Amino acid sequence: MFKEQITPRFSDTDALGHVNNTMVPIWFEGARDPVFKLFMPKLDIKDWQLILAKITVEYHGQIFYGSLIEVRTYISRIGGASFDVYQELWQNDKKCGSGTAVMVHFCYREQTSKKIPDDIKIVMQQHLK
Repeated sequence: MFKEQITPRFSDTDALGHVNNTMVPIWFEGARDPVFKLFMPKLDIKDWQLILAKITVEYHGQIFYGSLIEVRTYISRIGGASFDVYQELWQNDKKCGSGTAVMVHFCYREQTSKKIPDDIKIVMQQHLK
């Protein structure tokens, strides 16, 4: 599991007084950097090897300004060329959101998926949920 702390900004809130629902997918994407680094350690966009195929987000409770947020990131499935990243958002010891991103190991030059290397799969397995 990878963990990241986020401090909600006042501008993340909406007219209803809680953090806007659009922030959760943005925070999830940012917290996927450690997963990206498994494929591209320097995060060099000229050597980018992943493409997003699908995301789902579920909201379990309201999120508020003024309290830290923890994003927990796991690998939940490893396939031949694709894998799932499962994430949870926690605030004040309560799970407020969860989601899954389906990622594909991808060659942009050839515009095709490619097999996940075995050495990367071994590291990914250390983060399985």
